[in-house]
Amino acid sequence: MESTFSSPAEAALQREAGAAGLLTPAEDLDRVYELERVAGFVRDLGCQRVALQFPDQLLGDAGAVAARLERTTGSKMFILGDTAYGSCCVDVLGAEQAGAQALVHFGPACLSPPARPLPVAFVLGQHPVHLELCAKAFEAQNPDPKAPVVLLSEPACAHALEALATLLRPRYLDLLVSSPALPSPVGSCSPEPEPLERFGRRFPLAPGRCLEEYGAFYVGGSEASADLDLDPDLSRLLLGWAPGQPFFTCCPDTGRTQDEGVRAGRLRARRHYLVERARDARVVGLLAGTLGVARHREALAHLRNLAQAAGKRSYVLALGRPTPPKLANFPEVDVFVLLACPLGALTPQLSGGFFRPVLAPCELEAACNPAWPPSGLAPYLTHYADLLPGSPFHVPLPPPDSELWDTPDVSLITGELRPPPAWKPSDDPGCLALTLRPPLELAESSPAALFLSSRSWQGLQPRLGQTPVTGAVSGRQGIAIAYEDEGSS
Repeated sequence: MESTFSSPAEAALQREAGAAGLLTPAEDLDRVYELERVAGFVRDLGCQRVALQFPDQLLGDAGAVAARLERTTGSKMFILGDTAYGSCCVDVLGAEQAGAQALVHFGPACLSPPARPLPVAFVLGQHPVHLELCAKAFEAQNPDPKAPVVLLSEPACAHALEALATLLRPRYLDLLVSSPALPSPVGSCSPEPEPLERFGRRFPLAPGRCLEEYGAFYVGGSEASADLDLDPDLSRLLLGWAPGQPFFTCCPDTGRTQDEGVRAGRLRARRHYLVERARDARVVGLLAGTLGVARHREALAHLRNLAQAAGKRSYVLALGRPTPPKLANFPEVDVFVLLACPLGALTPQLSGGFFRPVLAPCELEAACNPAWPPSGLAPYLTHYADLLPGSPFHVPLPPPDSELWDTPDVSLITGELRPPPAWKPSDDPGCLALTLRPPLELAESSPAALFLSSRSWQGLQPRLGQTPVTGAVSGRQGIAIAYEDEGSS
C-alpha cells in the first residue's frame, strides 16, 4: 500500500544529495557571468572577502565561477546559495555573516536598495536576442511612426535594447529606451538631472513628458515558458502601466508578439478583489518577507498603523518564504499582507493555492486609507517604500474627525454595509487593547482570541505540576508514513 501512493520510506531516509553538474560550458563562463567585469569590480574596491549570491537554477556553476574569480583576483570568495526569503534580493545579512566586504549578485534581481550599505555588483545575464525578428515585430504592432513607445525587456535582455532602438530610430520619432535601475557607484555624482525611476528601471524622459503617454513593447520570455502569468516582473509592469496605452510582449528568440491588454485587465480585476477582501477582513497577518531591503521596519510600522486606523487587528508573522502549509496554521487570519521586495510581493498572488489571500502592501493601503487613491492617475505600486513619507505617492491618513471615515461603504463580496471604524489616534490614552470589566477582570478584545476559544482543539496544555515524573523511553523511529514498529502493509 505504501509504494502505491509514494516512494518507499527507506528511499527517503537513505537518499543522498548529489552535486549539480555544470549548467554552462567551461569555455562560456567568462562571457555568461561577465567575470572580467566582476574581477575589475573586486580589484577596484580592494576587497579580500567577497560574497557571490546565486539563485537555485545557477548553483551548478557557482563552484567554477568562484574558483576562477579567486585565481584572477586573489580574494576569498563565499557562495550564498540559500536565501531566507527571495533570491532576487541582495542577501546582505548572509554577506555580513561571512565577513564579506562586497557582494556580487547573479541572475534576475529586484534592484531594491539594501538595508545596510554594502558595495554590490549585479550580473543580470545576457540572453540572446534576434534583433531583426524583434524589429519586424515592433513595426507590425506599431504602424504609426509618431506614436510614443517605450522599449522594455526582462533583465537578461536589457543588453540588446539599445541595438534594437538603433534599428528602429530611423523610422520612429518618439522612441524611449529603458534601462535597469542599477545602483550608482559610491561617490559618483552627475550634474545632469536623474531620470525617472519606476518598476526597477530608469526612463530618460524629455522635459514636460510623462510616462503615462507612452505605449510599451516588452522583449522577454521564451516559447518554452510561454505562461508569463507566473513572471512577477512582467506582472508588475502590466499592473502599473497606464490602462489606456497598448502593451505588447515579444519573444526574443522567435519575434512572436502578444497583446497583453486582456492579461493586464485580469490582473487589475484581481487587485480590486483583493482590496475588497482586505476591507472585509477583521484580522490581518503581516508577513515579514524581507530583512535586507531598506526601510522595512518603517514599512511594518506603517502597515500596523493602517490596520489599526481601519479598526482591524494585525499580527506580525516571521515565517520565511510563505507557503500554503505555513499560512494554513493561522485560520483566524482573514488576509495576509506580504512585506517584501516588489517581485516577492507578487509571487504568492501569481502562484495561488493559499488558504487565505496574500496581498501586497499597496492593496492594504487602498483598503484601509479612505484618502487613497490620490488625485489623478494612481499607479499600482509594488514597492512598500512608495507608500512611506517622502515618496511622491505617499498619502497620509485623514485626521480622526474627517468625514472620510464616516462615508458609507458596502462590501462587493458579501453585499453588507461595512460599519465605520472606531478610529482613535495611537497616542490617545483611551485607546487601549485591554478593557476593564466590572469585577476588576481584564479581558483582551481580540478577534483571534475569540476564534481560538471557539475551536474544539486549542493546542497542548502545559498542566504544570499536574503531570507525574516518569523516566525517558525510546520513541518511534522512521517517518510518519511508515514507522518501523508498524510493519509493512
